[in-house]
Amino acid sequence: MKRFLPSLLLFSAITACNNPEKKEMEPIKWPDAKAPVAERIPHKRIIHGDTVVDNYYWMIDYFKKGPDSTKVVDYLKAENAYLDTMMKGTETFQADLFKEMKGRIKEKDESVPVFKNGYFYYSRTDDGQQYYKYCRKKGSLSAKEEVLLDVDALAKGHSYYSATGFSISPDNKLLAFGVDKVSRRQYTIQVKNLETGEIYKDEITNTEGGVAWANDNKTLFYTSKNPVTLLSEKIKKHVLGTDAKADVIVYDEKDNTNYIGVGKSKNGRYILISSAGTLTNEFRMIDADHPESAFKIFTPRSKDVLYDVLPVDDKFYIVTNWNAKNFRLMECALDKTEKENWKEVIPNRKDVLLEYGDEFKDYLVLSERKNGLTQLRVLKKDGSDYYIKFDEPVYAAGIGSNPEYTGKTLRYNYTSLTTPNSVYDYDLLKKDKKLMKQQEVVGGYDPKDYVTERLFATAKDGTKVPIAIVYKKGFVKNGKAPLLLYAYGSYGSSTEASFSSQRLSLLNRGFAFAITNIRGGQEMGRQWYEDGKLMKKKNTFTDFIAAGEYLVEKNYTSKAHLYANGGSAGGLLMGAIVNMAPDLWHGVIADVPFVDVVNTMLDESIPLTTNEFDEWGNPKKKDAYDYMKSYSPYENVEKKAYPNMLVTTGLHDSQVQYFEPAKWVAKLRATKTDNNVLLLKTNMDFGHGGASGRFDYLKDVALRWAFLFTLEGIKK
Repeated sequence: MKRFLPSLLLFSAITACNNPEKKEMEPIKWPDAKAPVAERIPHKRIIHGDTVVDNYYWMIDYFKKGPDSTKVVDYLKAENAYLDTMMKGTETFQADLFKEMKGRIKEKDESVPVFKNGYFYYSRTDDGQQYYKYCRKKGSLSAKEEVLLDVDALAKGHSYYSATGFSISPDNKLLAFGVDKVSRRQYTIQVKNLETGEIYKDEITNTEGGVAWANDNKTLFYTSKNPVTLLSEKIKKHVLGTDAKADVIVYDEKDNTNYIGVGKSKNGRYILISSAGTLTNEFRMIDADHPESAFKIFTPRSKDVLYDVLPVDDKFYIVTNWNAKNFRLMECALDKTEKENWKEVIPNRKDVLLEYGDEFKDYLVLSERKNGLTQLRVLKKDGSDYYIKFDEPVYAAGIGSNPEYTGKTLRYNYTSLTTPNSVYDYDLLKKDKKLMKQQEVVGGYDPKDYVTERLFATAKDGTKVPIAIVYKKGFVKNGKAPLLLYAYGSYGSSTEASFSSQRLSLLNRGFAFAITNIRGGQEMGRQWYEDGKLMKKKNTFTDFIAAGEYLVEKNYTSKAHLYANGGSAGGLLMGAIVNMAPDLWHGVIADVPFVDVVNTMLDESIPLTTNEFDEWGNPKKKDAYDYMKSYSPYENVEKKAYPNMLVTTGLHDSQVQYFEPAKWVAKLRATKTDNNVLLLKTNMDFGHGGASGRFDYLKDVALRWAFLFTLEGIKK
């Protein structure tokens, strides 16, 4: 729910490879078109004795007042028209790029089945269809297929359609799922009878989309949202056949800086409510056999203590940072869950971050991170353990879907900058793995045609910042090649070196692509995150700049060919680096960027604001205000030259509201001194993640790539 953009732009599991196309390096001549000029209506912000005039504050009107705010919509449409004019010469190229990237995707495909409670569950896609079918087979993969939900059929007639939170009742007869038709992440929960095909009249609106079934097969628990702030505020209980308006509130979160959610333990014994902020969290629980029970606290929340609960038959495992910077593994008895009764199983380690665990009846599998790379550790009941080894120097691995508590096989996912997304089953007893599926490469792909390296840049304070880079063989390090540098760097979210099929369209045309793990993420441990948030947030920006400077210094590229990309909180990064080092980048793509930090964090009616005081600070406090104002991109636009820029947003974005990038672009237009191109693309139908179909989003990727290719003079 945070300002996080699942990067459809850069991370995809399906790929292929074309032969390198001839590069045409003739400089672009942009159309002689007049950019929109946004009206200036002064609005004063006075706080802590500081007065700031915001000439574009009025752009919030659509968010505050709704569709009647035609002036805002007219401006966004004018910007879209300007972009269309400026990029008109690339329309054929964009269409070709779309066709090229779509052609790498296997249209008729199927996920690896997952076994749970007597059934194999999977999804499959059909030729020409944008969505998928959610299916199952009873007992055996040779059994008759049962289509549980045909999302292709349900999505017809909708410009946006998202189905999520699929949850099967314990008796296997009912399916609960959430639907969003607007892209505001306000899901309506529905229930389908899998025996009759009937979709019940029970409709629960304004939810997170998921449910937790009690063991009576008729009671479900869900998360209800505030309709204005979109905060997850209440956990409610619904009994099938009753009016949702009368649903009982079983938990009401009073701390508006916390996110809440509800789920069911893997062993099926407990319903668990979580309440979590950035630094502190708490769990409540009941026996899933007794949905009428009152929830009891597992252990009370305490300042700066995070913990996760993993129930097994005879104990609870706890992953926690209590007196453990990089987290440790604890355990406690079923009837003694208070923190004081926890016993240490695996201690805190300075060089290893314990991230999370997945519990089985006879095993516990832990995801750890060392030197920025994931390692999977298997802990047996007798206390012995071992690690699952990975061979490549830079890769991404993670525990997959393992819903069967009694299982003895671990499903895990693996990928790298050159290895397509792979699904493995690992026999926890025999210690051997089986490749279940590697995403098929339509048209053929040879990873040996590409080279990947791991590098380290030195930040201004001496910190070594990891960089993973990939390029096609034949790439010459002479400073003349284009390079796209990507990062995120917030919320402790680790950016993985994973594979992307659409990225091949860059690599095959001579680009290198690099990911840098800057502070604010958690790749190098918990301290890495803490050194990139709140009053240390500027480390995130200077780390990225250091990575760019290093790549120029080592002749992977030059300032004339270096490009940057980030989205959401990574869009904040883009806004900061163009203010701090504008001459380092030839072009920047800022996707749904969080760039009006001070104004947004002062307005608690805006979704996510109160949840994120622990990440950015509360500007109602003067020290936080001053520091935030010193880096907020919108606040720091100056009369100077900026690089070429493409900025994207969505009118219905629930994470970063449309008016942030719109205001930023308007202010840049009125202030910057260069003649470089500045484009704003507003998707008038969608929100934070873009289009919902599996092909439509590629049109947005084609626009981004065409922007970069245009700047490089690449015409095909």
